[in-house]
This record gives sequence, C-alpha cells and structure tokens, in this order.
Amino acid sequence: MRLEAARRAGQMRGQGDAMKKPKWVVEKEQARRQGAQATHWLFGLHAVRDALGNPARERLRLVVTQNAADRLAEAIVASGMTPEIADPRRFPVPLDPGSVHQGAALEVRALDWGRLADRCLAGDDGMPLVVALDRVTDPHNVGAVLRSAEVFGARAVVAPMRHSAPETGALAKTASGALERQPYLRVGNLGDALGTLRDMGYTLLGLDGEAAETLEGALQRTGRRPLALVLGAEGPGLRERSKASCDALVRIDAAGAFGSLNVSNAAAVALYAARRHLDRGADGA
Repeated sequence: MRLEAARRAGQMRGQGDAMKKPKWVVEKEQARRQGAQATHWLFGLHAVRDALGNPARERLRLVVTQNAADRLAEAIVASGMTPEIADPRRFPVPLDPGSVHQGAALEVRALDWGRLADRCLAGDDGMPLVVALDRVTDPHNVGAVLRSAEVFGARAVVAPMRHSAPETGALAKTASGALERQPYLRVGNLGDALGTLRDMGYTLLGLDGEAAETLEGALQRTGRRPLALVLGAEGPGLRERSKASCDALVRIDAAGAFGSLNVSNAAAVALYAARRHLDRGADGA
C-alpha cells in the first residue's frame, strides 16, 4: 500500500512539473527526444562507405547485395558491422522507388555536430567561413551546398531545424560523402544563430539578386574578419529578419542581363570568392 501511494505521488509530482512548463517548451523537449531516437537510411556505395568509416556515426543496420558487399568489404570489416546479404531483386529496405541504392543501405541516427558557438570559433587554421541557409528545403540543393562547403573549407553549414532539409539518404547521396565530414548544424532559430555569429566577430553577407552591391565589392572592404554567407531558398529568397541580420546584401555579378543561379550553384561561387579573399588576407596580400 505504501509503495503504491508513493508511486502515485511521484506520478502526480511529475505531472505537476510538466504542467508548470509552457506548452511550447514541452513540445520542444518532446521533439528533441523523438529526434534523438529517429533513424533514417543512407544509400549508395559512396554514402554508405563514408558512413561506415565515420566513428561519430551511430550505425544500426547494414543491408547489402553480395556485389555491394564485395565492393565495400574493407569498410565493412573496419566498421565491425555484420551485414545482411540481400537479394538484389527484393531489396528489403524502405527506400523511395526512385532511390538508386547500388545494393547498399545503412540505417543510422543523425549526426550531432555540437554547438554553433563551439564549432565556428576562430582557431589556428585561418579565418572561419560559414554558410547559413534560410529555409532551403530541397535535399539535393543542401547536399550540393555541403559538398561545396567541404571543398572550400567552411566551418559549418547552418540551417533552421524547421523548414529546412533534414539529414536523409537523398541529401547524403547528393553530398557524396561530405555529410560525414562537413558539419550541418540545424538550429532552433536562424535569426538568433546569425546574431551569435555576429557577436563572434563574423561579417554576414546575404546573397540577394536585387542587391546594389556586388559580392566582390563587399569582400574587398571586409578585411580580416570571419565571413558568413547567408542564402535563401529559390523563389522566396531571404526572409526579412535574415536580411536585417546581415551586414550587407550582395549579388553575384553576372555577364548577362538575365538568368540566375540556383542556390547550390550560388553557394559554390560565393564560397570560392570568399575563400580566395580570406586566403589572400592570410598571405598578407
């Protein structure tokens, strides 16, 4: 009787604590717990091989055809996983019909890249460069941005938790391995994250096709400061708060009078220009 009464009292205290919290706090905590438990499938030889070689990746289940197992043999042995050999005609993984899995799929949990303030601090490896994506929801665009970010040495690609592309197999395949190495930080509020970057000494340049100033011109006057390139989704572009958070709005100068780049191509061009600018500054040019 006493044990039962104590149990009920504990439940009531727990319910009382929950009732004290605002609804949005409770929902946020629930979403965080659910997100920590959620899994997804990576597919394709490159994406699976790189995930198998990533010690930070929590891996749950590996399904491969015999042909894929032979091609991934070294990575599979190093990972310590025991693969399930599948019939290529009945591949037992819940992928979209159009997914080109190449006979390899790996169930994983999303990577945890830590805090923005820690990941984007200036260090001994030159001036930091960061990409922020404002509601870019296409996983193929985000995957391509991650590839470019890795190539040009960005510290992180930052995106809001809601209204952005989550980590998925399609994103990982487009990123071609970059997802395992290039930090993809999804934050609760992008505007707050941009404010954090500014407080850390970053110059924030927002890409806007209608801007009066060119990216090249803005880079020439930023000096030796960390850079954050802020890009919006195709069509709507940057939201007003994101624009207001930027130190300048800039455009990529084009030779023609019409036409535009999609967000992943614009990111690649901007990252190239920004990296050249930062490297010239580091060399004292």
